[in-house]
Amino acid sequence: MIFEHIENNGHEQVVFCHNKDAGLKAIIAIHNTVLGPALGGLRMWPYQTEQDALNDVLRLSRGMTYKNAVAGLNIGGGKAVIIGDPSKDKSEALFRAFGKFVDSLGGRYITAEDVGIDVNDMEYVYRETEYVTGVHQVHGGSGDPSPFTAYGTLQGLMATLNRKFGHEEVGRHSYAVQGLGHVGMEFVKLLKERGAKIFVTDINKKLVEYATEEYGAEAVAPEDIYDVPADVYSPCALGGTVNELTLPRLKAKIICGAANNQLANNAIGDEVQKRGIVYAPDYAVNAGGVMNVSLEIDGYNRERAMRMMRTIYHNLGRIYEISDRDKIPTYLAADRLAEERIAAIGKLKLPMGRTAPRFLGRMRGGH
Repeated sequence: MIFEHIENNGHEQVVFCHNKDAGLKAIIAIHNTVLGPALGGLRMWPYQTEQDALNDVLRLSRGMTYKNAVAGLNIGGGKAVIIGDPSKDKSEALFRAFGKFVDSLGGRYITAEDVGIDVNDMEYVYRETEYVTGVHQVHGGSGDPSPFTAYGTLQGLMATLNRKFGHEEVGRHSYAVQGLGHVGMEFVKLLKERGAKIFVTDINKKLVEYATEEYGAEAVAPEDIYDVPADVYSPCALGGTVNELTLPRLKAKIICGAANNQLANNAIGDEVQKRGIVYAPDYAVNAGGVMNVSLEIDGYNRERAMRMMRTIYHNLGRIYEISDRDKIPTYLAADRLAEERIAAIGKLKLPMGRTAPRFLGRMRGGH
């Protein structure tokens, strides 16, 4: 069953990590290393079953292959999950034990922050392996990737406005932003700076209050965000929020946000296209974070990172061109762009050592 699951998804390697003393139960999934070593975040979540954890890491790692390929990066796709409650199960021993497993892969997998993980947790992982991105700036890292993800989302939005309306003027439109976490709040800030009308919602009322007071946004109940008369629906929290129940309620002409897996399924993606709504494929739009941390491999530079974020605009444009060329929905066009790049580079048969991480300029400690 497991091997069949792995084969169907095209994975190269899945590592089950266990350390009884540290309480570690983790899974590392390496999906594809054609373009380079697999880069993808570490997620900590209280999965109900081990099968749920496996399903999640396989799905997420495959998604990273496509995200990194579309982003134009010389890295492949991977992901890791730790089974546990991030609010009570974290410890130095847990993350250092995980770091040892990452190190044992010799650079085939490079880890980073994801849901339930912060830069402090990465510090412990970093004590056991150099194959870590998103560490604190004092180690030559880039720190919190959220501002870059939000800025990249803005670039994707501008490309999509141009696609739908023929201009890039963010302030001429209204936005329904669902989710005010690190990325969502930063995105609201960027929208406000450009004079946009913003509707916001989040299950955390304090975050909603902050957005209304600080950025002049209009608060909406979580269930009502789909009904507001906004030009753009921007999901920045959970996945699957564009589904059979919500799509008929959307007034938006564009779907563009930072959340992963926004479409509940492919049939919904087809229906979005039929309704004339322009969907900006999520993993192309939210690639700013991974672009940012990928620069740590060769030595981090913030100015270079900001320049790289702007390529998201051009990546979206290419996706829309493929959508027109092949007469397919944009979610399929994004996949096709990724697959075409992987196939082209794969034919070159570059040895993986050419793209192995060097982490120039880093002072490593902890051993």
